[in-house]
Amino acid sequence: MSYYTRVEYLLGAWQAAQFPDDQGVEVAFAGRSNSGKSSAINAITGRIALARTSKTPGRTQLINFFSMQPHQRLVDLPGYGFAKVPPAMQQHWHELMVSYFEQRQSLTGLVILMDSRHPLKDTDLQMLEWAQQRQLRCHILLSKADKLTQSEGMKVMREVRNAVGETATAQLFSATTRRGVDEARRFLDDCLKVK
Repeated sequence: MSYYTRVEYLLGAWQAAQFPDDQGVEVAFAGRSNSGKSSAINAITGRIALARTSKTPGRTQLINFFSMQPHQRLVDLPGYGFAKVPPAMQQHWHELMVSYFEQRQSLTGLVILMDSRHPLKDTDLQMLEWAQQRQLRCHILLSKADKLTQSEGMKVMREVRNAVGETATAQLFSATTRRGVDEARRFLDDCLKVK
């Protein structure tokens, strides 16, 4: 049995002071509010409701930390770009994310969810830039791949890989069909090796 299925919710942080101890290693999941980020976390961990999903984008309002093996964590970041929330809330999320990326020394990798039908939006490129600045390993999950034909999926993946070059790796992913779960886990395995 995969140790991903033993992941447990640790805490949700509304402010940087609430982050857990900055020890061990963690991988963060980021993506637009409608990219399927929470569904991807649930598919990868094999847990139906570990990360909350909703038909209304923007439901992840805290930075949620999940504990794996000792000193290993997955982190669900608030979605960006689409959520219909007041500007003050958007500003708070932005400041919280900046604090997270600037402070967390245990952050070793970033998984960016992009809807495979609409990849590489400006906000996605901003996340790639943050990953580069922090010299993080970065992996793109082109989500909702079940909505594309095989040829469409391969075309999108080639275009994204060409666009990001050495900045990130990329794969097709579907939480619905579980396509790409094993490949995503291999990326996480590499990032979550305790230093």
